[in-house]
Amino acid sequence: MTPEGLYAAVNGLTVVCWILLAVLPNRRWVTDTVTSLAVPALFAVAYSGLIAARWAGASGGFSTLADVSALFQDPWLLLAGWIHYLAFDLLIGSWEVRDAREQRIPHLLVVPCLFFTFMFGPLGWLLYRTLRWARTGAAI
Repeated sequence: MTPEGLYAAVNGLTVVCWILLAVLPNRRWVTDTVTSLAVPALFAVAYSGLIAARWAGASGGFSTLADVSALFQDPWLLLAGWIHYLAFDLLIGSWEVRDAREQRIPHLLVVPCLFFTFMFGPLGWLLYRTLRWARTGAAI
């Protein structure tokens, strides 16, 4: 498996998960198992394997932006970073759907938040929190 092959596989699985969140929000097997447990766990295993295999010989680190750039010159570590993003954004999207269901926020209002969480992570979370505040008065 090449980094590009694994990249394509995790991206494809991620897209399926986000579609499930958008079209089947009331199916607990989607929000409680697939998108908040099974797929993030699979991504955690892939991430851990990549880190274990490539970290020791890596250049760079996290002290400066230049160090991060050097670290991500290794395509396998860049892929690990990407999987990290995918896993955590998916966990946040799953939480948004579950929380909206509990707060009785109409799902059609949540779908744009899901899109922005998928594409831009923290921006989507902020949009959801703003929607939640506007609909329920709960603190952002």
